[in-house]
Amino acid sequence: MKSLKDILDKISVRQLIGSAETEVSSLAFDSRKTGEGTAFVAVRGTESDGHIFISQAAGKGASVIICEDLPADLLEGLTYVQVEDSAKALGLMAANFFGHPSTNLKLVGITGTNGKTTIATLLFQLFRELGYKVGLISTVQNQINEEIIPSTHTTPDPLALNSLLSDMVASGCDYCFMEVSSHAVAQSRIEGLSFAGGVFTNLTHDHLDFHHTFSDYLKAKKQFFDGLERSAFVLTNIDDKNGMIMLQNTRAHQKTYALKNIADFNARILENHFSGLLLNIDNEEVWFKMVGAFNAYNLLAVYGTALLLDQDKNRVLTTLSRLSGAEGRFDYITSPNGVIGIVDYAHTPDAVQNVLSTVQDIRKGIEQVITIIGCGGDRDKTKRPVMAQVASDWSDKVILTSDNPRSEHPETIIRDMEAGVTPVNKRKVLSITDRKEAIRTACHLARPGDIIVLAGKGHEKYQEIKGVKYPFDDKMILSELLNLMS
Repeated sequence: MKSLKDILDKISVRQLIGSAETEVSSLAFDSRKTGEGTAFVAVRGTESDGHIFISQAAGKGASVIICEDLPADLLEGLTYVQVEDSAKALGLMAANFFGHPSTNLKLVGITGTNGKTTIATLLFQLFRELGYKVGLISTVQNQINEEIIPSTHTTPDPLALNSLLSDMVASGCDYCFMEVSSHAVAQSRIEGLSFAGGVFTNLTHDHLDFHHTFSDYLKAKKQFFDGLERSAFVLTNIDDKNGMIMLQNTRAHQKTYALKNIADFNARILENHFSGLLLNIDNEEVWFKMVGAFNAYNLLAVYGTALLLDQDKNRVLTTLSRLSGAEGRFDYITSPNGVIGIVDYAHTPDAVQNVLSTVQDIRKGIEQVITIIGCGGDRDKTKRPVMAQVASDWSDKVILTSDNPRSEHPETIIRDMEAGVTPVNKRKVLSITDRKEAIRTACHLARPGDIIVLAGKGHEKYQEIKGVKYPFDDKMILSELLNLMS
């Protein structure tokens, strides 16, 4: 139990009706999770407004209501707190309620369109190997040392987030590496957290279904860095045209990394194979197990972050050379007859191009590149034709198929994608709605030595259709079909 007065610390309160000494047993922004002594926070979401559930929360035993607009009828015995912004208040209240766990470890946030999961996962693996107790908050999974906790969002809601950080502190974690999505920034999910540092990867076309304009998407990313404290660091990719923008207005200590421009941390690709990368990284030649220029950036960001966290350069490079990154990111499969399969989470035009350009750089030139690709339903529709265009420009054959259609009709999504295929590319594009059948077809088309790129779902173990999640594992299915057809 905590007093309401303590939970409201640093929150701008417009009006308090009732007692600030009211005892609070829990916080909730979902009326269904409200119980006796709960402080219910009415948050305006993208799909519903928490204010319409105030009476339900009160009926379930809530003792405090936090809201932007007071109800017309105030119930006797309840304490009402009117605030300017309920979402921001929720973040601050969550941090207060759980005892500000982010101040009791070093929390590093990674943001950008692509690379967040790989960088966060590599940092988690690296610092574990260096002997630290570490937490991970990522798209693939959350983790506290050896304990794996399923992930539902790239960045959890403020209550789940602070609860998770609190568990990390209780487990003795020294560090936590966390993906910070643009949604999380815009929805104030990270409000009240104290970051030791922030990393910017890149910014390309994505999430315009939520942000509506690229400018708003950019502002959401930049807002994270604007909010960093003076004691924190910001590490930005200055090869990206938006990299320097992230440094404007931030109070944090500024550092840069790059492959093409002079920066605080530099690398150069010496060799690039399906088996790995040879990099000159700050004048040291190191072989890494990861593939492609995009992973050279990811490795350099991890290296720079580790050094900014006062780790030894040689130990970092030696340990990093043994790591293999996140599941579903350029996962490499070979079949008995020599067909190569690559499973990747690439779900933006830029990410698809990164994967396919890497394949083109490494291929010998005689083998076919067969790409299987779809786009998610209920998400940014403007990228669908671009994804298909990129895939068909960089492949010898393309199969357009379902990703996670969610509430949309799969054929509608595929039609949107087909609009991006140029007349010259139409001859090499097939459309097969059933994803497993699309993978089977690619395996039938592949000859020994050919390369199948299966893009979009990566680590996911399901396919969401009409609100139902069906078991579906891209890597497992591709492996099985390649072995059957060998």
